[in-house]
Amino acid sequence: MLHFGHLADDVRSRLFLKQPTAFDRESDAAVLSTALGATLYSPATRPGLAGDVRKQAGRGVLSMVLCLEDAIADHEVPSAEANLVAQLGELAAGPVAELPLLFVRVRTAGQLTDLVDRLGPGLALLSGFVLPKFTEESGGPFLEALTAAEERTGRRLFAMPVLESPELAHLESRREQLFGIARLLDKHRERILAVRLGVTDLCSAYGLRRSPDLTAYDVALVAGVIGDVVNVLGRADGTGHTVTGPVWEYFPVQERMFKPQLRRTPFAEVHPPADGLRQRIIEHDLDGLIREIELDRANGLLGKTCIHPSHVPAVHALSVVTHEEYCDAQDILQQHQGGGGVLRSAYTNKMNEAKPHRAWAERVLLRAEVFGVAREEVSFAELLSACLCP
Repeated sequence: MLHFGHLADDVRSRLFLKQPTAFDRESDAAVLSTALGATLYSPATRPGLAGDVRKQAGRGVLSMVLCLEDAIADHEVPSAEANLVAQLGELAAGPVAELPLLFVRVRTAGQLTDLVDRLGPGLALLSGFVLPKFTEESGGPFLEALTAAEERTGRRLFAMPVLESPELAHLESRREQLFGIARLLDKHRERILAVRLGVTDLCSAYGLRRSPDLTAYDVALVAGVIGDVVNVLGRADGTGHTVTGPVWEYFPVQERMFKPQLRRTPFAEVHPPADGLRQRIIEHDLDGLIREIELDRANGLLGKTCIHPSHVPAVHALSVVTHEEYCDAQDILQQHQGGGGVLRSAYTNKMNEAKPHRAWAERVLLRAEVFGVAREEVSFAELLSACLCP
């Protein structure tokens, strides 16, 4: 698998100073958690699910979740399970090298165990399971079932817990829950690929829903939960995990209340100018998504849950390491090896401190491995334009 591998070689050569590095299902967990990028969810009820997976892989999607939980109605579960088994079997019968990382979102620990027994050859395509409504109490049975499945099948299976329960939204129980979850995840560290945030469910505990003009960080209650989750589970001291960004719910054209916040300048500087791309982004409410991705990164989140293929290019284009970030990260780590200290950035616009910025620099270089480094003159607008029009 290769991020931006769906682009022509000459396009990638023009865009990247450092090309993305290929990875596969057996790569190190740190690489895979970084490489998740835009994780596209799809209901397991889709009759053409196998074809959908191959089509999205051809468009640059490298991680997908096949959902048996909230994406389908309760009465559809038996037929969705049967469809999932059949569709994964169909995928396993064809070429598998170019398939994305695949995960199944289950409802219960018992369902996880049952599916592992039923999937047959399709199990070889799975990288793991997404565990919904994850709390200290509910998470134990899920992780025990996953451990047993690994031992029974001899396959490495990752878990991606979703933090979305009212216990996390409610202030009086949040602290206890987060530290309890941290203890539980630490016991199963080698199986935890990433922690996902279920912001829609968190909002539902208070009857809230953000509009396309607002990001998750504009909803004070949600922003508080995100901050606390990163505080406890996203630490850079070796005890933390990759925490992924919340879903962006919107994709149809909506009547706007606020002016778009996407500047014209980056699109005017692309050759040829890409103002049509800017308008397309605004019409599909993707300017709000782009702003939220930037805020995700600023708040310590990496990757994003996606429910529509149109969201994927923006997530991946903003995951590419800029030339400025790359220069700063290299300088910081080189200075750190020399004993620390402060130096002016290569772009002469900021101070780089070797010790405080070291963890940031290490994360940047890991992201550079899987998403590449843009050339100095290449902007986000040009990367996004190439992804939307390969």
